[in-house]
Amino acid sequence: METTVSYARLIRPVIDRVYVGARWAARARMEAFYAERGVDLGYENSFFSGVLARPMPAGALADALVYTDGDMDRELAQGVTKVDAESTWHLTELGRELALFAQRATAEAAEELWSDKPGMLPGLASVPRLAELVGRVLEHGLATGGPAFHAMTPPYEPADASPVTLLVTRLGSLRHHRADAHRAAWRATGLTAAEIRALPDGPARAAIEAETDRRDEPAYAVLSDAERWELLAGLGALPG
Repeated sequence: METTVSYARLIRPVIDRVYVGARWAARARMEAFYAERGVDLGYENSFFSGVLARPMPAGALADALVYTDGDMDRELAQGVTKVDAESTWHLTELGRELALFAQRATAEAAEELWSDKPGMLPGLASVPRLAELVGRVLEHGLATGGPAFHAMTPPYEPADASPVTLLVTRLGSLRHHRADAHRAAWRATGLTAAEIRALPDGPARAAIEAETDRRDEPAYAVLSDAERWELLAGLGALPG
């Protein structure tokens, strides 16, 4: 099967639907857990797949937060994180507890979503294979990923992680390969974060998206053609 559309562009909204769907399904239970501890959801909740594995360099965090105000004062004041002399961000004991819960809650919500399926869809039965494919893409993507992707990859995977935990965690890291590619593409044109957000559809936007595809595509080269379509179809068939 051939297409003139970039595979990286085709699969990105599918990855987003699966991952963001699980995150939103978990949000109420995460908010309740955080409220019991008197803290707000922060960077440890968004980036648990990476920050549970390693401290986050300042440049990687700045890139990951480039479309926000980048303010980390709340996390510091609430004792979720600390920053060292090299401006590297480390989870505190509280921060690690929160991030571990975020990972667990996301996986629990995903399992509930994917279990509620029509009879003709594979649901949970497909998850181990999908996690394997995404894991291979992550490993291969280390050769081409940018700062945020390297901060998030390899992701934190508990020794007893279920296939669902592996898949949602790996998808959380994989999204940063394209995010880095997109930042590199618009920065190469001299735009700022505010300018790219305001840029309307048209030739300039299309050129940036095409360059993003070019930079993102190599991560998937480790998969055969059949495996790429297997991944796209398998993720697309997951409920939620």
